[in-house]
Amino acid sequence: MIKFMKTTGLAIGIALVSFAAPIPAGAQDMELRIGPDGVRPVIRDRDRDTDRRGPPRMRGCSEREARAAAREAGLRDPEVVRVTPGRVVVEGFTRRGPDRITFANERGCPEI
Repeated sequence: MIKFMKTTGLAIGIALVSFAAPIPAGAQDMELRIGPDGVRPVIRDRDRDTDRRGPPRMRGCSEREARAAAREAGLRDPEVVRVTPGRVVVEGFTRRGPDRITFANERGCPEI
């Protein structure tokens, strides 16, 4: 009778463990980074990773990029005067006087 109870208890224990086994492991949220300071664990939080960056950035030519491109083209004191979906207009001064440069409102600010 005791042998029957041991066998039944063992069978019930195995059955209970088999129901708990399908729980996914949390190891995917941990990452090991190797660098000059050695190996360090980094725990990633997926919810925080998606919300951390804020709203998506405009993919076109920003005012800052347009001013920098105008300086490289030879304009002094560049100022963005108009931004449309297709172009960015920058005014400034050259050696000859006031001048205007138009850039496409795309990544990299190509000059039109």
